[in-house]
Amino acid sequence: MPTTMLDQATAMIENAWGQPIEALEVLGVRRPSDDPLLRCAMHTRTALAITDNAVTVHQDRLHALPRHGYVPDFYELDRITEAAVSLRVAHAESRAYLQAIRRVVEAREAAAPEVEAPAVRLAQAAVARSGQTRHAPGAVPEPSSSAAVVGPSAPTTGPRR
Repeated sequence: MPTTMLDQATAMIENAWGQPIEALEVLGVRRPSDDPLLRCAMHTRTALAITDNAVTVHQDRLHALPRHGYVPDFYELDRITEAAVSLRVAHAESRAYLQAIRRVVEAREAAAPEVEAPAVRLAQAAVARSGQTRHAPGAVPEPSSSAAVVGPSAPTTGPRR
């Protein structure tokens, strides 16, 4: 079965947000201010679903009008032409919606490093602090152990030759 533009858009959105489309629909409706790009992608996907349905309807209508071995009457030529034009318009709208969803996903990916940058810095700071020992608030940390003192490990006796 060929992949429709709606299927492509659904896969793009699911890959970008890492969740199934059903969960993303709930998130887009319940918490729209949390992720405005998700809300935009879901609204565009809804419009794409409508035009995808129109493509299917116009394709079915266009395939049903001409029959094998039958010469259409003059008035049927107008219906065939109208169905073909409507199909082309619906395809163009679907491609435009798919492109809009692609741009929203690209915008999300472009914004992701800026969003993750503070988290990365916090993680780096936590790793740097993890090497330090904890002490009670207000208490002075104990000096490091004598094993950390730099010097020769074996006593030297006499001059070296």
